[in-house]
Amino acid sequence: MAETGFGRRGALAAHFRKMAHNNAWANWRLLSACAQLSEAAFEAARTSFFPSLHATLNHNLMIDLYYIDALERGGLGRQVFARFRPLEIAQLLPAQAAADRRLIAFCDGASEDLLATTVDTDRGERGRIEERVDDLLAHLFQHQIHHRGQAHAMLAGTAVAPPQLDEYFLRYDSQQTRVELRRLDLAPPEELF
Repeated sequence: MAETGFGRRGALAAHFRKMAHNNAWANWRLLSACAQLSEAAFEAARTSFFPSLHATLNHNLMIDLYYIDALERGGLGRQVFARFRPLEIAQLLPAQAAADRRLIAFCDGASEDLLATTVDTDRGERGRIEERVDDLLAHLFQHQIHHRGQAHAMLAGTAVAPPQLDEYFLRYDSQQTRVELRRLDLAPPEELF
């Protein structure tokens, strides 16, 4: 196992690092496709858990900001929700990319020891609940995947073809992956394979 300034880096830390990079890549693919829509099409009522692409993708960003704040021990808690203002598609892409960069930075610095610690989450009326960092990260990635899938299905009902989102960092797809990751200035692909 490689040693870092944060302690041991093992398989779980490496997995979360890859998940953070994959998450940013998938968000970029989806939001870049959505950016081709008119604002009216982006905000149009559609069948899903949330009533539009606008609502779904803003929800994803807001929840990301809440959990990233908890992971960074920022102390905002539910103030994240009160401060959040839904964004139009032109603003959403850079805002999500900035949140994704924060999550990548957290995961890039995570060790097995850090993943086993807990962070405080403000659950409003239910109080403050300590959650394990690894569980919180797993939940965050699951949440993103869930709602990206819904947005992907809604996008299929528009004139814009939904992008492929079921990719991971497999050697089979490495050439296209390398091109897109370089474009996004994410970790060198060699470090992800």
